[in-house]
Amino acid sequence: RLDPQLHSPMYIFLSHLSFLDLCYTTTTVPQMLVNMGSSSKTISYSGCTVQYAIFHWLGCTECIILAAMALDRYVAICEPLRYTIIMHRPLCQQLVAVAWLSGFGNSLVQVVLTVQLPFCGRQVLNNFFCEVPAMIKLSCTDTAVNDTTLAVLVAFFVLVPLALILLSYGFIVRAVFRIQSSKGRHKAFGTCSSHLVVVSLFYLPAIYMYLQPPSSYSQEQGKFISLFYSIITPTLNPFIYTLRNKDVKGAFRRLLARIWRFCI
Repeated sequence: RLDPQLHSPMYIFLSHLSFLDLCYTTTTVPQMLVNMGSSSKTISYSGCTVQYAIFHWLGCTECIILAAMALDRYVAICEPLRYTIIMHRPLCQQLVAVAWLSGFGNSLVQVVLTVQLPFCGRQVLNNFFCEVPAMIKLSCTDTAVNDTTLAVLVAFFVLVPLALILLSYGFIVRAVFRIQSSKGRHKAFGTCSSHLVVVSLFYLPAIYMYLQPPSSYSQEQGKFISLFYSIITPTLNPFIYTLRNKDVKGAFRRLLARIWRFCI
């Protein structure tokens, strides 16, 4: 925020994505570390509820943020002369607000339905952290309503943003191949490569986890796959964007130079 070169629309989305990644890891990792160092791997029911409520809020929000970033890249490459007019700051802030509010609404529905489920016998959660599919598996009653609602919400908040991302990149690819110079094509693809890597790392495990039929859901597989979009992807995202972004690296060097001058 201190560097004027990072005030473009893309960096508005990137700042929120970075905040989401930070929240992702702080929601799950501390409890996982406590359990790894303890023989009694327990979490309270209220703590578990808070964990999966925040987790699903963040997950849905990130899906929409990634779709907004794809829209930003589409406008930047396909409508470069109108980029600053179309992707103005109020629009970016509205898209971000829609993402956070949609994520909260999704989480609220999931929590309300899940807390009504009765749990019988040993309440052993075969997962690294609390998540709605794993919680549904613990219930000793009919979970058809929960399974259907989960599938509908995931289809809306995962597949719809993913479809928008793919559609945006379809137009981007068509526009890039119209560029005459190979250097121009390389530069255009370079601006999108980091986003595509992040989308792949986040969406592929999430789709496998949430869109398979409940009858074929395996908790043993699910708990390892969930590590990708809950810990691995949020940890890698800053490196993926920073290492391939000259503006971010330049701003970081200027920040270090300011700190050095201040210290001496």
